[in-house]
Amino acid sequence: MKILIQSATISDPNSSHHLKKKNILIQNGRIVEITSKKIAADKVIEAEGMILSTGWIDLGTFVGDPGLEYKEDLDSAGKAAASGGFTEIVMLPNTVPTVQSKNEVNYITKGNDNRLVQIHPIGAVTLKNAGEELTEMIDLNASGAVAFSDGLKPVWNTDILLKSLQYLQKFDGLLINHPEDIWLNMFGQMNEGKNSTILGLKGMPKIAEDLAVGRDIELLGYSGGRLHFSRLSSAKALDLVRAAKKKKLNLTCDIAAYQALLDDSLLEDFDTNYKVNPPLREKADLDALIAGLKDGTIDVLTSGHLPQDTESKVLEFDHADFGIINLQTFASQLASLSKYVDVHDLITKVTMTPRKLLKLPIPTIEEDERANLTLFSPNEKWVFTEESNRSKSKNSPWLGKGIVGKAKAVFNNSKHWMDA
Repeated sequence: MKILIQSATISDPNSSHHLKKKNILIQNGRIVEITSKKIAADKVIEAEGMILSTGWIDLGTFVGDPGLEYKEDLDSAGKAAASGGFTEIVMLPNTVPTVQSKNEVNYITKGNDNRLVQIHPIGAVTLKNAGEELTEMIDLNASGAVAFSDGLKPVWNTDILLKSLQYLQKFDGLLINHPEDIWLNMFGQMNEGKNSTILGLKGMPKIAEDLAVGRDIELLGYSGGRLHFSRLSSAKALDLVRAAKKKKLNLTCDIAAYQALLDDSLLEDFDTNYKVNPPLREKADLDALIAGLKDGTIDVLTSGHLPQDTESKVLEFDHADFGIINLQTFASQLASLSKYVDVHDLITKVTMTPRKLLKLPIPTIEEDERANLTLFSPNEKWVFTEESNRSKSKNSPWLGKGIVGKAKAVFNNSKHWMDA
Protein backbone atom coordinates (compact mmCIF):
# COMPACT_ATOMS: atom_id res chain seq x y z
CA MET A 1 0.00 0.00 0.00
CA LYS A 2 1.34 3.42 -0.98
CA ILE A 3 0.55 6.18 1.52
CA LEU A 4 1.25 9.79 0.57
CA ILE A 5 1.63 12.53 3.16
CA GLN A 6 1.01 15.64 1.12
CA SER A 7 2.34 19.15 1.83
CA ALA A 8 3.70 18.48 5.34
CA THR A 9 6.44 20.60 6.89
CA ILE A 10 9.33 18.33 7.83
CA SER A 11 10.86 18.74 11.29
CA ASP A 12 14.11 16.79 11.53
CA PRO A 13 17.44 18.61 12.03
CA ASN A 14 19.28 15.54 10.70
CA SER A 15 17.37 15.62 7.41
CA SER A 16 18.27 17.55 4.28
CA HIS A 17 14.55 18.38 4.11
CA HIS A 18 14.36 20.06 7.54
CA LEU A 19 11.76 22.86 7.65
CA LYS A 20 10.77 22.25 4.01
CA LYS A 21 7.24 21.53 2.83
CA LYS A 22 7.28 18.21 0.96
CA ASN A 23 5.23 15.24 -0.24
CA ILE A 24 6.40 12.02 1.42
CA LEU A 25 5.56 8.62 -0.06
CA ILE A 26 5.64 5.60 2.25
CA GLN A 27 5.48 1.99 1.06
CA ASN A 28 6.20 -1.27 2.89
CA GLY A 29 7.44 0.54 5.95
CA ARG A 30 9.97 2.71 4.12
CA ILE A 31 10.16 6.27 2.86
CA VAL A 32 10.44 5.73 -0.89
CA GLU A 33 10.18 9.31 -2.14
CA ILE A 34 10.37 12.87 -0.83
CA THR A 35 9.48 15.46 -3.41
CA SER A 36 7.60 18.62 -4.26
CA LYS A 37 5.98 16.93 -7.27
CA LYS A 38 2.59 15.27 -7.35
CA ILE A 39 2.67 11.52 -6.66
CA ALA A 40 0.04 8.83 -7.12
CA ALA A 41 -0.82 6.79 -4.02
CA ASP A 42 -3.44 4.42 -2.61
CA LYS A 43 -4.06 6.69 0.37
CA VAL A 44 -3.42 10.44 0.52
CA ILE A 45 -3.20 12.39 3.78
CA GLU A 46 -3.72 16.09 3.15
CA ALA A 47 -1.18 17.56 5.57
CA GLU A 48 -1.23 21.27 4.82
CA GLY A 49 -0.38 23.11 8.05
CA MET A 50 0.85 19.88 9.69
CA ILE A 51 4.32 18.90 10.88
CA LEU A 52 5.97 15.58 10.02
CA SER A 53 8.76 14.60 12.41
CA THR A 54 10.60 11.46 13.35
CA GLY A 55 8.46 9.38 15.68
CA TRP A 56 7.87 10.72 19.17
CA ILE A 57 9.25 8.78 22.13
CA ASP A 58 7.93 9.12 25.69
CA LEU A 59 10.64 8.94 28.35
CA GLY A 60 8.76 7.46 31.29
CA THR A 61 5.30 5.98 30.71
CA PHE A 62 3.63 4.10 33.54
CA VAL A 63 2.17 0.78 32.38
CA GLY A 64 0.75 -1.52 35.04
CA ASP A 65 1.61 -4.74 33.22
CA PRO A 66 2.44 -7.13 34.86
CA GLY A 67 0.44 -7.07 38.06
CA LEU A 68 -1.58 -3.86 37.68
CA GLU A 69 -3.14 -4.54 34.28
CA TYR A 70 -6.49 -3.13 35.39
CA LYS A 71 -4.87 0.35 35.25
CA GLU A 72 -3.05 -0.14 31.93
CA ASP A 73 -1.65 -3.13 30.05
CA LEU A 74 0.94 -3.34 27.28
CA ASP A 75 -1.71 -3.49 24.56
CA SER A 76 -3.79 -0.53 25.78
CA ALA A 77 -0.66 1.54 26.41
CA GLY A 78 0.47 0.88 22.85
CA LYS A 79 -2.89 1.91 21.42
CA ALA A 80 -3.03 5.08 23.52
CA ALA A 81 0.54 5.94 22.59
CA ALA A 82 -0.03 5.46 18.85
CA SER A 83 -3.16 7.61 18.82
CA GLY A 84 -1.22 10.24 20.77
CA GLY A 85 1.62 10.38 18.26
CA PHE A 86 4.20 8.14 19.92
CA THR A 87 6.06 5.39 18.10
CA GLU A 88 8.09 4.37 21.17
CA ILE A 89 7.52 4.52 24.91
CA VAL A 90 9.95 3.99 27.76
CA MET A 91 8.25 2.06 30.53
CA LEU A 92 8.72 2.75 34.24
CA PRO A 93 9.72 -0.24 36.41
CA ASN A 94 6.91 0.15 38.99
CA THR A 95 5.10 -3.09 38.13
CA VAL A 96 4.29 -6.20 40.18
CA PRO A 97 6.78 -7.79 40.13
CA THR A 98 9.15 -4.87 39.67
CA VAL A 99 11.30 -4.83 36.52
CA GLN A 100 14.34 -6.18 38.34
CA SER A 101 15.40 -9.28 36.40
CA LYS A 102 15.77 -10.38 32.79
CA ASN A 103 12.44 -12.23 33.03
CA GLU A 104 10.51 -8.98 33.50
CA VAL A 105 12.54 -7.25 30.79
CA ASN A 106 11.87 -10.09 28.35
CA TYR A 107 8.15 -10.10 29.20
CA ILE A 108 7.94 -6.45 28.15
CA THR A 109 10.12 -6.58 25.03
CA LYS A 110 9.11 -9.94 23.54
CA GLY A 111 6.23 -8.45 21.55
CA ASN A 112 8.18 -5.59 19.98
CA ASP A 113 8.72 -7.38 16.65
CA ASN A 114 4.97 -7.23 16.05
CA ARG A 115 4.19 -3.87 17.63
CA LEU A 116 3.64 -0.51 16.03
CA VAL A 117 4.73 1.19 19.26
CA GLN A 118 8.01 -0.15 20.60
CA ILE A 119 8.14 -0.54 24.39
CA HIS A 120 11.52 -0.09 26.08
CA PRO A 121 11.78 -1.09 29.76
CA ILE A 122 13.61 0.88 32.43
CA GLY A 123 15.26 -1.43 34.94
CA ALA A 124 14.78 -0.88 38.66
CA VAL A 125 17.71 0.53 40.62
CA THR A 126 16.64 -1.23 43.83
CA LEU A 127 14.74 -4.42 44.54
CA LYS A 128 10.98 -3.76 44.65
CA ASN A 129 11.82 -0.05 44.24
CA ALA A 130 12.30 -0.01 48.02
CA GLY A 131 15.56 1.93 47.95
CA GLU A 132 17.47 -0.55 50.08
CA GLU A 133 19.26 -3.14 47.91
CA LEU A 134 20.70 -2.74 44.41
CA THR A 135 19.49 -4.84 41.49
CA GLU A 136 21.84 -6.61 39.07
CA MET A 137 21.94 -3.67 36.69
CA ILE A 138 24.63 -5.16 34.43
CA ASP A 139 22.39 -8.18 33.77
CA LEU A 140 19.37 -5.95 33.25
CA ASN A 141 21.30 -3.86 30.75
CA ALA A 142 22.40 -6.97 28.86
CA SER A 143 18.75 -8.11 28.75
CA GLY A 144 17.54 -4.87 27.19
CA ALA A 145 16.85 -2.33 29.93
CA VAL A 146 17.54 1.09 28.40
CA ALA A 147 18.06 3.04 31.66
CA PHE A 148 17.77 2.60 35.43
CA SER A 149 15.37 4.21 37.88
CA ASP A 150 13.01 3.54 40.73
CA GLY A 151 10.44 5.24 38.54
CA LEU A 152 7.67 6.94 40.47
CA LYS A 153 9.71 6.61 43.65
CA PRO A 154 12.88 8.56 44.39
CA VAL A 155 16.18 6.87 45.14
CA TRP A 156 15.99 8.25 48.67
CA ASN A 157 18.97 6.39 50.13
CA THR A 158 22.08 8.56 49.63
CA ASP A 159 24.48 5.62 49.72
CA ILE A 160 22.40 3.71 47.16
CA LEU A 161 22.33 6.72 44.83
CA LEU A 162 26.11 7.14 45.06
CA LYS A 163 26.76 3.44 44.47
CA SER A 164 24.34 3.47 41.52
CA LEU A 165 26.16 6.35 39.83
CA GLN A 166 29.45 4.50 40.30
CA TYR A 167 28.09 1.10 39.26
CA LEU A 168 26.47 2.36 36.06
CA GLN A 169 29.75 3.80 34.83
CA LYS A 170 30.86 0.24 34.03
CA PHE A 171 28.66 0.40 30.91
CA ASP A 172 27.90 4.15 30.71
CA GLY A 173 24.35 3.54 31.92
CA LEU A 174 21.86 6.31 32.62
CA LEU A 175 20.41 6.83 36.10
CA ILE A 176 16.98 8.49 36.07
CA ASN A 177 15.78 9.84 39.39
CA HIS A 178 12.55 11.47 40.50
CA PRO A 179 13.94 14.01 43.00
CA GLU A 180 11.80 14.15 46.11
CA ASP A 181 12.42 14.23 49.84
CA ILE A 182 9.76 11.74 50.86
CA TRP A 183 9.76 12.83 54.51
CA LEU A 184 9.09 16.49 53.69
CA ASN A 185 6.30 15.42 51.33
CA MET A 186 4.80 12.88 53.73
CA PHE A 187 0.97 12.98 53.57
CA GLY A 188 1.16 15.93 51.14
CA GLN A 189 -1.72 16.42 48.72
CA MET A 190 -0.82 19.47 46.59
CA ASN A 191 1.72 22.29 46.28
CA GLU A 192 2.38 24.02 49.58
CA GLY A 193 1.31 27.65 49.31
CA LYS A 194 -1.59 30.05 49.49
CA ASN A 195 -4.00 27.70 47.71
CA SER A 196 -3.22 24.69 49.91
CA THR A 197 -3.88 26.88 52.96
CA ILE A 198 -7.21 28.09 51.56
CA LEU A 199 -8.26 24.53 50.70
CA GLY A 200 -7.05 23.10 54.00
CA LEU A 201 -4.87 20.48 52.31
CA LYS A 202 -1.44 19.30 53.49
CA GLY A 203 1.15 20.87 51.25
CA MET A 204 4.09 19.43 49.33
CA PRO A 205 6.77 22.11 49.64
CA LYS A 206 9.07 22.95 46.75
CA ILE A 207 12.03 22.52 49.08
CA ALA A 208 11.31 18.76 49.05
CA GLU A 209 12.31 18.81 45.37
CA ASP A 210 15.04 21.43 45.69
CA LEU A 211 16.92 19.60 48.44
CA ALA A 212 16.80 16.31 46.54
CA VAL A 213 18.09 17.97 43.36
CA GLY A 214 20.90 19.67 45.26
CA ARG A 215 21.92 16.42 46.96
CA ASP A 216 21.97 14.47 43.71
CA ILE A 217 24.01 17.12 41.91
CA GLU A 218 26.60 17.08 44.69
CA LEU A 219 26.84 13.30 44.48
CA LEU A 220 27.11 13.42 40.69
CA GLY A 221 30.01 15.89 40.96
CA TYR A 222 31.69 13.59 43.49
CA SER A 223 31.22 10.28 41.69
CA GLY A 224 30.83 11.07 38.00
CA GLY A 225 28.36 9.16 35.86
CA ARG A 226 25.21 10.12 33.96
CA LEU A 227 22.15 11.46 35.79
CA HIS A 228 18.74 12.50 34.50
CA PHE A 229 16.05 14.16 36.63
CA SER A 230 12.46 13.25 35.79
CA ARG A 231 9.42 15.50 36.26
CA LEU A 232 11.08 18.64 37.65
CA SER A 233 8.60 21.31 38.73
CA SER A 234 10.21 24.07 40.78
CA ALA A 235 12.04 27.21 39.66
CA LYS A 236 14.90 26.71 42.12
CA ALA A 237 15.43 23.09 41.05
CA LEU A 238 15.81 24.30 37.48
CA ASP A 239 18.31 26.96 38.58
CA LEU A 240 20.36 24.24 40.29
CA VAL A 241 20.34 22.15 37.12
CA ARG A 242 21.27 25.18 35.01
CA ALA A 243 24.26 25.93 37.24
CA ALA A 244 25.36 22.28 37.26
CA LYS A 245 25.29 22.16 33.46
CA LYS A 246 27.58 25.19 33.33
CA LYS A 247 30.04 23.15 35.40
CA LYS A 248 29.89 20.50 32.64
CA LEU A 249 28.32 17.82 34.81
CA ASN A 250 26.71 15.02 32.79
CA LEU A 251 23.21 16.02 33.83
CA THR A 252 19.89 16.25 31.99
CA CYS A 253 16.25 16.66 32.99
CA ASP A 254 12.66 16.51 31.80
CA ILE A 255 9.25 17.84 32.71
CA ALA A 256 5.79 16.49 31.99
CA ALA A 257 4.33 18.83 29.36
CA TYR A 258 1.29 19.73 31.45
CA GLN A 259 3.50 20.98 34.30
CA ALA A 260 4.40 24.12 32.35
CA LEU A 261 0.75 24.90 31.60
CA LEU A 262 -1.32 24.06 34.71
CA ASP A 263 -1.07 25.70 38.12
CA ASP A 264 -2.39 24.85 41.58
CA SER A 265 -5.39 27.19 41.32
CA LEU A 266 -7.06 24.41 39.29
CA LEU A 267 -7.49 22.41 42.50
CA GLU A 268 -10.04 24.79 43.99
CA ASP A 269 -12.87 22.39 43.08
CA PHE A 270 -10.98 19.40 44.53
CA ASP A 271 -10.84 17.70 41.12
CA THR A 272 -8.66 14.64 41.76
CA ASN A 273 -7.72 14.50 38.06
CA TYR A 274 -5.40 17.41 38.80
CA LYS A 275 -3.75 15.59 41.71
CA VAL A 276 -0.24 14.74 40.49
CA ASN A 277 3.27 14.26 41.88
CA PRO A 278 5.16 16.52 41.66
CA PRO A 279 2.15 18.72 42.29
CA LEU A 280 0.95 21.54 40.07
CA ARG A 281 2.97 24.54 41.20
CA GLU A 282 2.45 28.32 41.17
CA LYS A 283 2.50 30.69 38.21
CA ALA A 284 6.11 31.76 38.89
CA ASP A 285 7.24 28.14 38.58
CA LEU A 286 5.35 27.74 35.31
CA ASP A 287 7.16 30.80 33.95
CA ALA A 288 10.46 29.24 35.04
CA LEU A 289 9.63 26.00 33.25
CA ILE A 290 8.87 27.89 30.04
CA ALA A 291 12.20 29.70 30.39
CA GLY A 292 13.92 26.35 30.94
CA LEU A 293 12.41 24.99 27.74
CA LYS A 294 13.57 28.06 25.84
CA ASP A 295 17.17 28.08 27.04
CA GLY A 296 17.71 24.32 26.87
CA THR A 297 17.93 23.66 30.61
CA ILE A 298 15.03 21.24 30.12
CA ASP A 299 16.22 18.58 27.70
CA VAL A 300 13.16 16.37 27.29
CA LEU A 301 9.37 16.67 27.33
CA THR A 302 7.33 13.71 28.55
CA SER A 303 3.64 12.89 28.81
CA GLY A 304 3.74 12.04 32.53
CA HIS A 305 1.20 9.31 31.68
CA LEU A 306 0.07 7.69 34.95
CA PRO A 307 -3.22 5.79 34.64
CA GLN A 308 -5.31 5.13 37.73
CA ASP A 309 -8.49 3.05 37.94
CA THR A 310 -11.76 4.68 38.98
CA GLU A 311 -11.57 3.28 42.52
CA SER A 312 -8.24 5.10 42.98
CA LYS A 313 -9.49 8.48 41.74
CA VAL A 314 -13.20 8.88 42.51
CA LEU A 315 -12.55 9.47 46.20
CA GLU A 316 -12.15 12.32 48.64
CA PHE A 317 -9.12 14.32 47.57
CA ASP A 318 -6.99 13.19 50.52
CA HIS A 319 -7.47 9.53 49.61
CA ALA A 320 -7.12 9.72 45.80
CA ASP A 321 -3.97 8.50 44.08
CA PHE A 322 -1.71 10.78 42.07
CA GLY A 323 -1.67 10.79 38.28
CA ILE A 324 -3.02 11.88 34.90
CA ILE A 325 -3.39 9.90 31.67
CA ASN A 326 -1.74 11.99 29.00
CA LEU A 327 -0.46 10.00 26.03
CA GLN A 328 -3.35 10.99 23.77
CA THR A 329 -3.57 14.60 24.95
CA PHE A 330 0.18 15.34 24.93
CA ALA A 331 -0.04 16.82 21.42
CA SER A 332 -2.41 19.52 22.63
CA GLN A 333 0.11 20.57 25.27
CA LEU A 334 2.86 20.61 22.66
CA ALA A 335 0.67 22.95 20.62
CA SER A 336 0.03 25.19 23.66
CA LEU A 337 3.73 25.33 24.54
CA SER A 338 4.56 26.33 20.95
CA LYS A 339 3.05 29.74 21.75
CA TYR A 340 6.10 30.35 23.96
CA VAL A 341 8.82 28.07 22.52
CA ASP A 342 9.67 27.26 18.91
CA VAL A 343 7.69 24.16 17.97
CA HIS A 344 10.65 22.51 16.23
CA ASP A 345 12.75 22.89 19.38
CA LEU A 346 9.94 21.27 21.36
CA ILE A 347 9.74 18.38 18.89
CA THR A 348 13.47 17.75 19.32
CA LYS A 349 12.79 17.25 23.04
CA VAL A 350 10.42 14.38 22.27
CA THR A 351 12.32 12.82 19.36
CA MET A 352 16.08 13.21 19.12
CA THR A 353 17.21 14.09 22.65
CA PRO A 354 15.57 11.20 24.55
CA ARG A 355 16.96 8.71 22.04
CA LYS A 356 20.46 10.15 22.46
CA LEU A 357 20.19 9.79 26.23
CA LEU A 358 19.09 6.17 25.93
CA LYS A 359 21.51 5.36 23.08
CA LEU A 360 18.64 4.24 20.87
CA PRO A 361 18.79 4.48 17.06
CA ILE A 362 17.80 7.93 15.84
CA PRO A 363 15.56 7.73 12.75
CA THR A 364 15.69 10.37 10.05
CA ILE A 365 13.43 11.57 7.27
CA GLU A 366 15.27 10.70 4.05
CA GLU A 367 14.50 8.52 1.07
CA ASP A 368 15.05 4.77 1.57
CA GLU A 369 15.00 5.12 5.36
CA ARG A 370 12.64 3.13 7.54
CA ALA A 371 9.50 5.10 8.31
CA ASN A 372 9.48 6.01 12.00
CA LEU A 373 7.27 9.07 11.78
CA THR A 374 4.72 11.23 13.58
CA LEU A 375 2.32 13.57 11.79
CA PHE A 376 1.14 16.39 14.04
CA SER A 377 -1.60 18.95 13.44
CA PRO A 378 -0.96 21.85 15.86
CA ASN A 379 -4.16 23.74 15.05
CA GLU A 380 -6.79 21.00 14.93
CA LYS A 381 -9.65 21.34 17.39
CA TRP A 382 -11.08 18.13 18.79
CA VAL A 383 -12.81 16.63 21.83
CA PHE A 384 -11.16 13.90 23.90
CA THR A 385 -14.12 11.58 24.51
CA GLU A 386 -14.55 8.31 26.35
CA GLU A 387 -15.08 6.68 22.95
CA SER A 388 -11.76 7.95 21.63
CA ASN A 389 -9.86 7.16 24.84
CA ARG A 390 -7.58 4.15 24.27
CA SER A 391 -6.30 3.90 27.83
CA LYS A 392 -7.90 1.50 30.29
CA SER A 393 -8.18 4.39 32.75
CA LYS A 394 -10.10 7.66 32.61
CA ASN A 395 -8.17 9.94 35.00
CA SER A 396 -7.88 12.89 32.63
CA PRO A 397 -8.93 16.49 33.32
CA TRP A 398 -9.45 16.88 29.55
CA LEU A 399 -11.95 14.05 29.11
CA GLY A 400 -15.06 15.43 27.43
CA LYS A 401 -13.42 18.78 26.75
CA GLY A 402 -12.38 20.54 23.58
CA ILE A 403 -8.62 20.91 23.05
CA VAL A 404 -6.34 22.09 20.23
CA GLY A 405 -3.47 20.06 18.75
CA LYS A 406 -3.71 16.45 17.62
CA ALA A 407 -1.57 13.59 16.38
CA LYS A 408 -2.85 12.55 12.94
CA ALA A 409 -0.73 9.53 12.02
CA VAL A 410 2.23 7.41 13.11
CA PHE A 411 4.39 5.01 11.13
CA ASN A 412 6.83 2.49 12.60
CA ASN A 413 7.96 -1.10 12.24
CA SER A 414 6.16 -1.44 8.86
CA LYS A 415 2.87 -0.60 10.60
CA HIS A 416 0.83 2.57 10.90
CA TRP A 417 -2.06 4.29 12.61
CA MET A 418 -4.02 7.11 11.02
CA ASP A 419 -6.68 9.33 12.53
CA ALA A 420 -10.04 8.44 11.01
